[in-house]
Amino acid sequence: MLIAAKVLAGLVLFIHVYIFLLETVLFESRGRKVFGLTKENAAIMKPAMSNQGCYNGFLAVALALGFLLPDAATGRAFTIYGLACVAVAGVWGAMTVQIRILFVQTIPAVLGLAALFLA
Repeated sequence: MLIAAKVLAGLVLFIHVYIFLLETVLFESRGRKVFGLTKENAAIMKPAMSNQGCYNGFLAVALALGFLLPDAATGRAFTIYGLACVAVAGVWGAMTVQIRILFVQTIPAVLGLAALFLA
């Protein structure tokens, strides 16, 4: 079960690196298309999306620390923190932006937490 937890945490990590890139450096090209924004709306939303991208980057860093820290207990704590934050943010995003966020972010994070606690 520990392998499943690591795979799921890694998946959530890579999803959030991708989201970070979409909301920051790739926003005007790929990000605009993924989020279904016109050029005009993208120009208006760019500062807010960049800020949001930073937060997604921070979540990715927390999950990465879970893999990189040499102390297993500290790494586990960062993984739990990162997955829990993603799960809560995903629920909020599903309620306020788009239900698809629940499936892209929350479900993988909750499955990762479940696998971690069952390991």
